[in-house]
Amino acid sequence: MGIALSAPTALPRESTASRAQELHRLRSEISRMQRRRSDVPLLPIDPALEGLLPEDGLRTGTAYSLMPSPSLLGALLAAPSQRGSWCAVVGMPTLGLEAMAGFGVDLSRLILVPDPGPRWLTVASALSEVVPLIAVHPRSRASDADIQRMNARLRDRACTLLVTARWPQSEATLRVEETEWHGLGDGWGLLADRTVTLSCSSRRLETQRRIRVRLPGSLGRLDAAPAPLRPVAPLRRTADERPSMPDHWAVAG
Repeated sequence: MGIALSAPTALPRESTASRAQELHRLRSEISRMQRRRSDVPLLPIDPALEGLLPEDGLRTGTAYSLMPSPSLLGALLAAPSQRGSWCAVVGMPTLGLEAMAGFGVDLSRLILVPDPGPRWLTVASALSEVVPLIAVHPRSRASDADIQRMNARLRDRACTLLVTARWPQSEATLRVEETEWHGLGDGWGLLADRTVTLSCSSRRLETQRRIRVRLPGSLGRLDAAPAPLRPVAPLRRTADERPSMPDHWAVAG
């Protein structure tokens, strides 16, 4: 006996409507996430830092590796906080608030978690839900899986992470080099300002970038360093070139 195959039956109306609603919801969610990422693709930086990063700001949804430098951290937090962005600092109990204010950080928009212990990454992950810029000093090594989850959360929440340690898949690595203080003489004077070289290494750059800045400047904030004076070779006068003298300067024979 042969078995008759029935014609394909249409999906129930309820199933079709449910799938259409789910598809519409997913499209709306993707659209919302894309708008959130494109609204503020970059966090602002101080004009003195122009030319250091691959772009003219801190890219949202990424992480940056920094050498542990309170001055560099304050310089990076200042511009976003002044523009109205909330910032958070995790795992830095000795951070000086007066120094941060001196660099221009708006303390009314700064969240501090001085000692999160081994849960520093959990704290940073929770803060990424509401804070667009987070600085963290790791107290322990994070697993590769935890780092991948954190990187995914940064992309999802359009949050920027500043890590005072090596961070896999970081957008760039920033360092402070060639420090030179000014203001002290031979047994006298006061420290007035400091000139440093900031370097940036990134997969988006063909070569490492370097800029010279005052960190801090004479007013305590980040400032562009003046171009160094280059020595000029003295003019040499040939034997045929003799200085001309007025007639009344003639020497008697």
